[in-house]
Amino acid sequence: MTAITIYGIPNCDTMKKARIWLEGQGLAYDFHDYKKVGISAEKLDAWADAVGWEVLLNKAGTTFRKLPDADKADITRDKAIALMVEQPSLIKRPVLEHSGGVLVGFKPDVYAASLG
Repeated sequence: MTAITIYGIPNCDTMKKARIWLEGQGLAYDFHDYKKVGISAEKLDAWADAVGWEVLLNKAGTTFRKLPDADKADITRDKAIALMVEQPSLIKRPVLEHSGGVLVGFKPDVYAASLG
C-alpha cells in the first residue's frame, strides 16, 4: 500500500502539475479519480475535520458558479459536504492524503515541506 493518495480528476491542470511533481520527487502514490469512483461523505467529513470544509469547497470554479442560488446560499458544513458528494468537481483539487495529514491544492513548497 502506498503512503500517499492523491484525489481529483485526471484532466485538471493542477492535478497534472501535482502528479508530475510527485513523480519528479520519486514519490509513489495512488490516484483516486472521484469522477469515476466518487467520494464518500465520511471521507469528506474527515478532510473537513483536518482542514476545514471551507478549504475543501471550490467556490472559484465553474461548477460552483453554475449552482442554483438556493444551493449557494447559507452554506453550512453539512450542506457543503452533501454538494461535494453529489458533484465532486466542487472539491478543490488536488486533495493529497499522506501519513502526516491532508493537503488541499498544489504548492510545490508546501508539498516539499510536508512530504520531504
